[in-house]
Amino acid sequence: MLDTPEAVLEAMRENHDRPHGLHRTVTAEELVEAAEAFDKPDVLVTALLELMTAYEFTGEHRKSPVVFARLLKLWDTAPESFSPWEAHQVFWRFKWVTTSLLQVPEVPLATVHGWIDRMRSRYEAAEHDMQPVAAMRYHVALHTGDGVADAYDLWATRGRTELSDCEACETRNFAWHQVLSGDDEGALDTWAPVLGGAQACSEEPQASQARALLPMLRTGRTDEVRSHHLTGYRKVRGGNGTQQEVGLHLEFCALSRNEGRGLEILAENRPLFEAVGAPLAHLEFLTGVEVLIARLVEDGHADTPVAGPPGRNWTAGELLGHVRSEADALAAAFDGRNGTTAVGDRRALRLARQPLVDEPLPLGLRSPAARGPVAPAPAAKAPVAALPEDFVALVGEARRLSREGHPTAERLWTAVDQRLADGGAEHDAGLGPEDLLRAELAEHRAGGLGSADHDDEAVVAMEEAADLFERVGMPWHALSARARAASWGTTPEEAEANGDAVRARLDGFLRDAERLMTEAPLTGESPGAGETASGADVGGQRVREYLIVLNACAYAAYRDAEHRLPEPPDAAMERFEEHVGRLGAEAERLSVPHQRANARQYVADLHGRRGDHARAETELRAALKDLEGSARPWRGSRPRALLAQFLMAKGEPAEARELLHQAIADAVRYDDTRFPLAPTYALLGHALSHLGDPADAVRHLSEAAARFDQAEEHTEATETRLQLADVLSGSGRQADAVAVLESVLSDPTAASLDERVLAQARLNLARGLRELEEHLPAATEFLRLADTVAAWEEDRYIHTLVAAETATTLALADRWDQAATAYQRALAAHAEAPNPPLITEMMREFARLTMVARESEGVDAALDHLAQADAVIAAAVADAAEDYPDWYERGSVHYRRARVLAEADRFPEALAEAEAAISAHEQGGERGEVPRAEAVRMAALIEGNGLDRRNDAITRLTTAAARCRNAGLDEAAHILDALRQEYMAR
Repeated sequence: MLDTPEAVLEAMRENHDRPHGLHRTVTAEELVEAAEAFDKPDVLVTALLELMTAYEFTGEHRKSPVVFARLLKLWDTAPESFSPWEAHQVFWRFKWVTTSLLQVPEVPLATVHGWIDRMRSRYEAAEHDMQPVAAMRYHVALHTGDGVADAYDLWATRGRTELSDCEACETRNFAWHQVLSGDDEGALDTWAPVLGGAQACSEEPQASQARALLPMLRTGRTDEVRSHHLTGYRKVRGGNGTQQEVGLHLEFCALSRNEGRGLEILAENRPLFEAVGAPLAHLEFLTGVEVLIARLVEDGHADTPVAGPPGRNWTAGELLGHVRSEADALAAAFDGRNGTTAVGDRRALRLARQPLVDEPLPLGLRSPAARGPVAPAPAAKAPVAALPEDFVALVGEARRLSREGHPTAERLWTAVDQRLADGGAEHDAGLGPEDLLRAELAEHRAGGLGSADHDDEAVVAMEEAADLFERVGMPWHALSARARAASWGTTPEEAEANGDAVRARLDGFLRDAERLMTEAPLTGESPGAGETASGADVGGQRVREYLIVLNACAYAAYRDAEHRLPEPPDAAMERFEEHVGRLGAEAERLSVPHQRANARQYVADLHGRRGDHARAETELRAALKDLEGSARPWRGSRPRALLAQFLMAKGEPAEARELLHQAIADAVRYDDTRFPLAPTYALLGHALSHLGDPADAVRHLSEAAARFDQAEEHTEATETRLQLADVLSGSGRQADAVAVLESVLSDPTAASLDERVLAQARLNLARGLRELEEHLPAATEFLRLADTVAAWEEDRYIHTLVAAETATTLALADRWDQAATAYQRALAAHAEAPNPPLITEMMREFARLTMVARESEGVDAALDHLAQADAVIAAAVADAAEDYPDWYERGSVHYRRARVLAEADRFPEALAEAEAAISAHEQGGERGEVPRAEAVRMAALIEGNGLDRRNDAITRLTTAAARCRNAGLDEAAHILDALRQEYMAR
């Protein structure tokens, strides 16, 4: 009931603690109405200020000036009703009204200038400095484009006053002026205190983060821009008062080629289409939407469903027309009001921008399903030679590169296939039999399908190639094609069910190869019709196909043995050794070193999987030696990546990093589209994290996740993002980690992951949110986690962990009733699955938070929590193993009790508890020195401040600081010395 002024004030206090949004704004309006019922101007002043705050931070700029007019009237008629803080706010909020008036095109520009004149008069009468007035004149000049340089000089050359915008906001405005002047580098230097966290306020750093995105992208600061997008967007999403910032994030997504991410952001902010209380900010949002949607339409995706204004479904083309019409009208209204073209010009400049990168900037977040060019796979940056326009020349070049085994042949064969399919070319008699070309294309398609793990389709295509090769008189090619088809089609299940038949078929290919030695020898004359037409060196090509047959047999034997790991039958290993041995020996005899290297890679991989890393490493290093003389350097990427895996297992990340860098560089350089770049980037990120290089680790893990997404390898993408979140969190970038984890857990494909992996991810998210002091969202995640683990009967200790952390987080979120329920649940779980350190930590934290929430009234409740902790420790000591750190637990409880008692002014008791904490931590030896030093500091504070015994405190601190220095704890000694110096100075 709001029937007394006191009830209204209490309701205002409660409303003030709510997040900005519709609920808080509507309640603030109701409280103004309630305050008007009393003859208490001071209550109405407070209510009006609260309402104005609600309007300011929810983008209701049309309404804000009306509220301020009422405040000014009260200021003129009843100034004694304003507290000192409220009196200060009257002058402070003149600036809010100026910016609110600028937001509304129906307000004449003369009215805006008149308001600033009024502000100046009020400031002069109150003897305030004019710098804030100059700032407002600059904002008007910037908006209209009239007299910007002079207005900036008049503002920027004046010193700050107590009524100036906060340092963070002024830094943003200075930097934004530099951006608009074309000085990105200078702007980013100016922004450094805000973006680095040294300056902050309720609007910062998120407002600056949004504005700095494109300057960072233009200057190549990709690591920073990734981080500021992740952390900055989380703070502005869904806010009516942050429409401009959301629009800038949408524009960034479009210009960093992350259109899919932009569509997700658009869907999350759909209500902003109806947020029209701040027309200028709404125009900025609509322009960001238009930049994004225009990119989709230009790329041919006008029919793509997108999120638009609520109430109907939209395609990209429909939304573009709607947004463009509304935004054009708004821009015209502002320019008409201003008598300039500045607003329309800035809008046109944004719409004219093209993407600033050649490939999507990996953000580390889940990427939406690819929509053709909307989310293309990150492209290799190696220079790619132009394709021959002449079809005969194109086929000839594809054949030449195929004979060399060069990866670029794949791109050329794809082009040949496409030109034939779309009618851009026809078969030419100069290319030999048409069936030969069809065979080569089928072989190419089979290889691509096989590398994509579409084995069944690959087998069909390769068998087609074999038939065609036979038809044109190329028996060696036909045989190698059949052997490859057989090796791909030999699934582990087939090998187990029909092992003898499969092996017999492969043995038959070897006999066919021996027969062909006489009918179509590896060297000499009698080429087939297709061989003649292909222009190949017949002997060299037949050697190649012969070794491919041996390779296929070795590969099949490898797959059979691999399937039977960890202990393949002796027969499987004997067959494997026989086939890889034959492949290696024949490759050496025929001087084909890359096939010798293939044999070594099979041996290395199989023995490495069996735990023989030494043998694996030896074989891989030998394989790389083979490849050095093979004239096929592109073959080195795979053995390097495999060797790096084994080196990582040995704990040698430095060499692994170099190998992986070279593997990736060669794969890109030689256009090897079949090299598995995604897992290689992931492994490189893992190596870099072990080497203490989190920045590069984040870059490469983000790249890996984006590539896994593009390949629709969702499980691998999610696992990579979980590792990315760990690296971000471990390097102090908790907000980035939280953004990544939110992306993971919102991804429907994450359901395919192991339940425990997802539970760990949710635990990490909850802890990250709590560290960011987003306590209510953290508590929500803990409650979801509790639902997940509820059925884990075999792991009851996890129930204890989750319940305890949930209880503490609910208390941090000021949800005390729910916290009490979780607290009791944690105690019940502890009774079944004891975890004394976790439970006592919860109890200590409840003691601390109880004192914070209830001040002096919370003493008894806080002491009760600590008494429960004593009981838990005593029971644990009776039952625990020898490694239970009871000294630490007892010391921590005594320390917390000392603080509780000191806050209650019960200083003698508090000192006794601090002494007990010191004694307990001494029992921990070296491990106890740091907490012991903190307990000494607390005892000295109680002595010096509470009991007025500074000499005793100085003596205590002198001895403790010397002890810390002897233990190598210089930081602790410095803290103790500083307190001692403070007491001595008194």
